[in-house]
This record gives sequence, C-alpha cells and structure tokens, in this order.
Amino acid sequence: MSLASLKKGSSLDKLKKAVEQSSSGGNNKSSADDRFWSPEVDASGNGYAVIRFLDTPAVDGEDGLPWIQIWNHGFQGPGGWYIENSLTTIGKNDPVSEYNSVLWNSGIEANKEIARKQKRRLSYISNILVVSDPKRPQNEGKVFLFKFGKKIFEKLKAQLEPEFQDETPMNPFDFWKGANFKLKIRNYEGYRNYDKSEFEAPSALFNGDDAQIEKVWKSAFSLKEFLKPENFKSYDELKAKLDKVLGAGGSAAASAKRIDDEQVAAPVVRSAPAKKVTAEEVSVSDDDDMAFFEKLAAE
Repeated sequence: MSLASLKKGSSLDKLKKAVEQSSSGGNNKSSADDRFWSPEVDASGNGYAVIRFLDTPAVDGEDGLPWIQIWNHGFQGPGGWYIENSLTTIGKNDPVSEYNSVLWNSGIEANKEIARKQKRRLSYISNILVVSDPKRPQNEGKVFLFKFGKKIFEKLKAQLEPEFQDETPMNPFDFWKGANFKLKIRNYEGYRNYDKSEFEAPSALFNGDDAQIEKVWKSAFSLKEFLKPENFKSYDELKAKLDKVLGAGGSAAASAKRIDDEQVAAPVVRSAPAKKVTAEEVSVSDDDDMAFFEKLAAE
C-alpha cells in the first residue's frame, strides 16, 4: 500500500469494528526487546510522556489493523512461577485455560478462586512515535513498539466510538486526522494508573508533511510477527511447565486434590453454573503486566 492510498482510504469503520471484536475478547519477549518503549516514572511512581499511535505498518503481510492482542498467564505455584504467552492468542488450545475451565465448572468456590488467580491477562501492541519523553529525550522523534492494557485501549475506543452525540469520532491512529496522546501515570495502590491520560485535539503529524510522515510510517515494525506460531511454546511444553509449577503430579492431580480437600474439609454445596464457562471467559485485562508480575513476586 502506498502512503497516498493510506491517506485516502483510512477506515474509521474498520477500526471501530475491530475495537468491538477486541473488547469481547502478551508477549514476554517485549520486556527484553529494545524495539519496545515504556514510560519512565519518578520515585513517587508518577510519569509523563506524549506519544502518537501510528497506523498499520508499511510491512508486507500486515492485515490493516494498527494493533494486535496478546493473552498471557502469570501466577506462582508450589513449583515456581508460570509466566507464559497463551496459545489462545493464536486460536489454539492452552493447558492453563483448559485447567481453569475445569476448576471453574466444578462449582466449588475454592476452585473458582484458584481459576481467578490464574486468569488470562490481555495486552495490546501498537507502533508509536515518541513525541515527548522528558525522562529520556533521546527517544523523541523515534518509532517504537508500545505494549499497553485495557485502560489505554478504552481511551482509544472512546475516540473511535464516542459515548455522547455531541462528540465527533476520531481515528487516533490516522497520520493526518489523529491526535497526540498525553500519557499521565500515577501510582495508585501499588499499581500504575492511567486514568488521567488523554488525547490532544486532532492535528496532522508533522503539520501534514507527507515526506516526514512516510519516513515514520516505513520505520514502523511488524505486528504480525508476534502472532507467528513459532513464537509460542507448544502445548506440550506449556503443559510440562504447568505441571512443574503446580507440583503434586501436575494440573490433573492438583485439580483432583483440591476438589477432594474441599470435600473432606467441609460439606460442599455444589451449585453448578447455569452454563459451562469457557477458557476465554476466565480472563482479565491489565495495563502493565510487568508491574503486575513484579508486585506478585514481591508479595
């Protein structure tokens, strides 16, 4: 696709449809990948930067969406930590999601609580241009990948699908009609909070200079790379890791043991759910997976 075609054919409707699909429901690689940018905070946990979300990268094979979704799991068991990407990201069965479904559908509250703690976590990856980075000005004017969670995605969605009739839809990824995003970070109860982040008024990137826009566009990174099957561990590898983390013979034995322990400890009233819960429903979104994992590790 040429820049002229992109400029002429930027589709707000396509992104709105994709947002709806994403809302119904990460890649560990990002933490050590220098293509990724993340905001830096001060000693109080506060931070500020200005970024610009970029349209679909000028890379062969990209499908036109300027973001991808990554599901992962992060929890600790008797045998250590389990922090892995979920195969459900690429539409395959995943051992943790299957195990969580069994626990949830047992109808036993103790098992449901275990499943809640082992939920899938959702994150997104997009290309961005760093407009202002007060802590690291050397990043300004450069293109990076940016991993973010539900709160920031909801702010993107609010621009694509405004809540009120007097608000005009805006495609924040558009080079000419999009807007800079002011990332405002606070420390709230030990987690990064992005509630005060906001978009500026719409404006053309580089004042509409197509030569500079095209240079940035062609600097963007492939997103589909992160969805290649070879970038995920196999089902058997993940199952072996899960069994090691859970201990006591693995997921099947651990599941049976918890159910038996529940039965022995006290009479259990089994109120089976009205419908069977699928693996995809035992999920959660998070804005900073690494902060979440670090907090868990510190507890």
